[in-house]
Amino acid sequence: MASAADNLATSISLSKFGKATDLKKRLWFTLGALVIFRMLSYVPLPGIDPTALDLLAQQTQGGVMDFFNTFSGGALERMSIIALGVMPYITASIVVQLASSLSPTLAAIKKEGESGRKKLNQYTRYGTVGLTAVQGYFIVVGLEAFGASAGAQAVVEPGLVFRIGAVISLIGGTMFLMWLGEQITSRGIGNGISLIIMAGIVAHLPTTLVQLFEGSRSGSLNPINVVLIMVAVAALVLFICFMERAQRRILIQYPKRQTARGVQAERSHLPLKINTAGVIPPIFASSLLLMPLTVSQFAGQDAAAGGGSGWWSEFLITMNQTLQHGSPTYMLLYGLGIIFFSFFYTSVVFNPEETADNLKRYGGFIPGIRPGKNTETYFDYVLTRITVIGAAYLTVICLLPEYLVSAMSIPFYLGGTSLLIVVNVTMDTVTQIQSHLLAHQYGDLIKKAKLKGGRAR
Repeated sequence: MASAADNLATSISLSKFGKATDLKKRLWFTLGALVIFRMLSYVPLPGIDPTALDLLAQQTQGGVMDFFNTFSGGALERMSIIALGVMPYITASIVVQLASSLSPTLAAIKKEGESGRKKLNQYTRYGTVGLTAVQGYFIVVGLEAFGASAGAQAVVEPGLVFRIGAVISLIGGTMFLMWLGEQITSRGIGNGISLIIMAGIVAHLPTTLVQLFEGSRSGSLNPINVVLIMVAVAALVLFICFMERAQRRILIQYPKRQTARGVQAERSHLPLKINTAGVIPPIFASSLLLMPLTVSQFAGQDAAAGGGSGWWSEFLITMNQTLQHGSPTYMLLYGLGIIFFSFFYTSVVFNPEETADNLKRYGGFIPGIRPGKNTETYFDYVLTRITVIGAAYLTVICLLPEYLVSAMSIPFYLGGTSLLIVVNVTMDTVTQIQSHLLAHQYGDLIKKAKLKGGRAR
């Protein structure tokens, strides 16, 4: 039998949506912030020649830089002020979270509650500035060197002034995106950083579909393969939706209490998602791979322009070739990164010890298992096994389509990682919209009950 909350949720309609003023404000704020993000992706760095940039984009097409370009919404190929996107911020947050798990000092700060969270966020911001400066410097140096190797000057006036100005612009762009994402999270709907990444991916979908159908029309792609691709994408979306909603429910029982119907034992369920970590593992794994590859690819341009033939130039060339998108080494490192961050982030989201202590404090227990340490062990046992399934699911979703994309020379934007991010973020945003609508309906019911109560008196 459906509960009252379920019945209320099913009665949500567009008429209720029109009355939810706060929700509409949040949606408009989120939409406006994403529009600003898209507009900034067309604001170029000062002193860049767009014609030479087109040549650079053609030479690096199909490589790992396409991956970075997708997450930045095309800002990298246009060398805009937000060319690095939010990837430095994500990388810095990975480092801070790993350090807080390993360092006793940072672990103590993390346990301070809201004040500790603010301190760690500040460390993340400092790390973002440092990583953006490093990546930005190598990008700028690579752009200057690109003119010497390609015969077209990408930078109008190379030199120290251009380097300083470009690096400062890139830092400002990334920090603004980080702030914009935080504003979306607090004043809008959904997770701001994830929505910014999703907006960059979705912005490429129309171009991708045009290229796909144009390839079918021109004969470069088999029409049967195009149909199979569309069917596979639809099946993949359905599978992602199914796995993201899959749960392992643990029965929780509370002591018997006196109610209007007599003495009854209260029971509830603790839902554990199969994919507890969500879309974070693929984003973290790709972010860690993109950081060194960005540096090596643009530093390689500088080495090639200087005519270098030493061990450093050979190392950069070998690294770029070995870690090309779709290569076995890239796929292996990407898969291992997804598995590692699936377990790591699950341990951050769900703490078995804390959950067991809370159950014991409120008198709850799992039937057949003693409260306290035994309950903690049971939670850890169940969580480990469902995380194995979740990590395997994420790895297959991200790697198998990427391999097919590379083997069939399909545009990258239809890859598994892109689909996973788009579907997951969309589901999370829709869930938050439903929660706001549900809260609005409850508020209306409470107001009506108060009015009726006042008239009765």
